[in-house]
Amino acid sequence: MDELFLFLGFLLMLAGILGSLLPVLPGPPLSWLGLLLLYLAPSVPMEAWFLGITGIIALGVLVLDYLVPAMGTKRFGGSRAGMIGATVGLLVAIVFPVLGLFGIVIWPFLGAVAGELANRSDHRSALKAAFGSFVGFLTGTFLKFLLAVIYFGLFLFKAWQYRDLLFPYLYS
Repeated sequence: MDELFLFLGFLLMLAGILGSLLPVLPGPPLSWLGLLLLYLAPSVPMEAWFLGITGIIALGVLVLDYLVPAMGTKRFGGSRAGMIGATVGLLVAIVFPVLGLFGIVIWPFLGAVAGELANRSDHRSALKAAFGSFVGFLTGTFLKFLLAVIYFGLFLFKAWQYRDLLFPYLYS
């Protein structure tokens, strides 16, 4: 039973990291569910306070992920079209990794510019608004990714700490 919880928790951790980059998947909640599954393993003692704090943080980052891009867009005079363009740009960067790692930065910005240009005629204000959409989008994505990686590190640390109980056949 321990192995099943550990395996499913590990898969949720990977999905959480992937979800921090893909707007379709809720990264932080998936990572938290991975932690929860690890603590549901019979060999790992339950730490309700730890799960409560990490759950609240995951929900907080999920809420911030919706607020930060909107604040960045509003601050620089952007529109919803710019935010949608940045999201489409990220999807292009992931599906078609033409520029490699730089594509994850460049394509969302180009998508935000395209969205703002489609929404307004003034190129200068469109660039300014696209920059705001882009900064807000990157900030939210960075927060989600950072949290997913931290949760993955906590998962690995706790699994390593209880390795002899999780895998008794290896340590007998």
